[in-house]
Amino acid sequence: MKTFLLQLFTWWNSQTLNTRFHTWRHGKRVGEDEFGNVYYEGGTTSEGFTRRWVIYKNYSEASSIPPGWHGWIHHRSDVPPTKENYKPREWQKPHEPNLTGSAAAYRPKGSILGVQHRPQVTGDYDAWTPGS
Repeated sequence: MKTFLLQLFTWWNSQTLNTRFHTWRHGKRVGEDEFGNVYYEGGTTSEGFTRRWVIYKNYSEASSIPPGWHGWIHHRSDVPPTKENYKPREWQKPHEPNLTGSAAAYRPKGSILGVQHRPQVTGDYDAWTPGS
């Protein structure tokens, strides 16, 4: 019952009821990544491409798609990573979640929310005033 209510009232928890119905009718399971996200394809878009989509394991976080699957889902590759021996390149970093809005978010030097002490104003700056 909890899963049904989450799918009925939220879009950020895995999938909605419409996505579940569309997947049931048109979806062909292509594979799964190391995070538990499941990838599907089926039907066509208005441009004639095969429609591809992902059902996230937890919250819908687009940055959790690994590089190999990202290329496949955006039609940069016709072969999904499950059908080829995909190895990430040495310059590809592992996934890091988006930390915006959390306590671990990036705070630049001088930020009001940063832990550093803001530097004192030295007086060498004059604010602009109209007509000067």
